Amino acid sequence: MALRSSSLRAGFARGLLACGLALLSATSAPAAVFYPETFTLANGLQIVVVPNRLSPAVAQMVWYKVGAADEATGHSGLAHYLEHLMFRGTEAIPAGSFSDLIAAQGGNDNAFTSYDYTAYHEIVAADRLAMVMQMEADRMQNLRITPDSAMPELNVVLSERQERTDNNPQGKFAERVRRALFADHPYGRPVIGWRDEMEKMSIADAEHFYLDRYAPNNAVVVISGNVATADVMRLAAGTFGRVPPRAVPPRRAFPNVEPPTERRIEMTDPGVQQPQLSVSIVTESFGTNPKASYALEVLSEALAGGEVGVLYRRLVMKRQIASGLDVSYDSGARGAAVYTFSATPQPGQDMKTLEAALNEELRRFARRGLDVATVAAAKERMQRSAIFARDSLMAPGYVFGAALTTGQSVADVEAWPARIKAVTVAEVNAALRQLVSSPFRVTGLLLPDPDATPEARAQAQRAAQQPAKDIR
Repeated sequence: MALRSSSLRAGFARGLLACGLALLSATSAPAAVFYPETFTLANGLQIVVVPNRLSPAVAQMVWYKVGAADEATGHSGLAHYLEHLMFRGTEAIPAGSFSDLIAAQGGNDNAFTSYDYTAYHEIVAADRLAMVMQMEADRMQNLRITPDSAMPELNVVLSERQERTDNNPQGKFAERVRRALFADHPYGRPVIGWRDEMEKMSIADAEHFYLDRYAPNNAVVVISGNVATADVMRLAAGTFGRVPPRAVPPRRAFPNVEPPTERRIEMTDPGVQQPQLSVSIVTESFGTNPKASYALEVLSEALAGGEVGVLYRRLVMKRQIASGLDVSYDSGARGAAVYTFSATPQPGQDMKTLEAALNEELRRFARRGLDVATVAAAKERMQRSAIFARDSLMAPGYVFGAALTTGQSVADVEAWPARIKAVTVAEVNAALRQLVSSPFRVTGLLLPDPDATPEARAQAQRAAQQPAKDIR
């Protein structure tokens, strides 16, 4: 989704420079949805500000341009492990105190790791923004990784893998499908890591990864909420602006993705109650083909945009073969993206019938093409969603952070509504035909184990429902 920026008053920039603050550049763009204002500190840190007077709070998101896909071979899970260690303390903020300090102010925080980025976020009252800025700036340069913190946290991430993947049939299934799609490509390994490689992670590994990648010139900060850009610029200069830049290695180019050798996965598990069908296809992203990515986004909305999507209506409402249907597509990946059709059968319908019906409908739509009205309605719904996102406190952080860490610019984000509007029916239908005929495809079936005893099913389901431990 994409967003907007109004102009920075020129006096802001002149005033900060006159005071000797660390502002390098300030830019603006014509209005769209979020009206962001963006500037870059002298140390290379880009900051995006989205004022929102509807909220008394402020959200800060700090994004690093590093994720699981940037790990060296044999070190899977390192980016996620470092995310955990970022909460284990600096000299100024002892281990375990980071979240407690924010909670004491009535705020909350968390973090997540993906293939292409790692992000940390806090929500606090607007007058506490200086505090969380200083806290993030502190751990951006002063993280202490010690045996007392590193080894217990390694046990936490191993436990997290056990609970979310090894004991969870959906987690195991998703991991197998991803591996089949990408094989030895960096996108083929799990973000959390392979267990045998996780067990070997060391303090030296984590320290090297931190010093290599966690630097202001390799990060983006997004501030949204009840703030004025002039105040954010002043606070940023006195906190993040004091963190020195470091030499950061360039991100490696991705290898080509090869067609999968295992094109069908059937997995049974006693913990599965509802069978699931997925058809996953490696395709273009914004990072590999921007124009194609917009057409694929519109296609997703047209096929399964709630109850009005044409594929949803055919399989769920008219033919009543599926009880649920979803289409997912991560257009913002830095490398290749995955386009997935997921469905569950109606009671009494078997999986063979569901799979055949899904493929039949996709071929039918590809052959006939989606009509003008269907595509126009999908684009209209998407553009309305961008307008509604303006009132969200967190949406600007997620949208701008994910975009700016994967090679997009503020201008790209801001142009999203216009670019979606410009997508043609012919482009959408070409995208659909490409998906239907693609050799980069894996079909997955996750099924209940018909031979499992009631006791085994109950035990597996209890293990699958066990919540993962909090990251801190």
